[in-house]
Amino acid sequence: MEKIIKISLATLLFGCLLDLPYSYYQFVRFAALIGFGFLAYQANQQEKQTETIVYGVLALLFQPFFKIALGRELWNIVDVIVGIGLMVSSFKLRNEN
Repeated sequence: MEKIIKISLATLLFGCLLDLPYSYYQFVRFAALIGFGFLAYQANQQEKQTETIVYGVLALLFQPFFKIALGRELWNIVDVIVGIGLMVSSFKLRNEN
C-alpha cells in the first residue's frame, strides 16, 4: 500500500510541471495531504521517527487550507525533488522486501 501511495503521489507531483487547470493543483494538494498524512501515520506505527517527521512536514507543506506561496518556479522545484524522493524510497522499499 505504501508503495502505491508513493508512486501515485510522485506521478501527481510530476503532473504539476504541466500547464493544467488550477483545479488539478488543488486536487494534488488534497491528495498530498491525505497521502503524506497516511505515510506519516504508517511511519509512526513502525517507529520510524525521521520518516514520520518528513512526511508530517510534507503534509503541512502541501495542505490546501493555508497555502504557502512559493511561486510557480519554486513549487516546480519542490515537486520534482519530492517526486524523485518518493520514487527512490518506493524502489528502496521494494528492494528491502
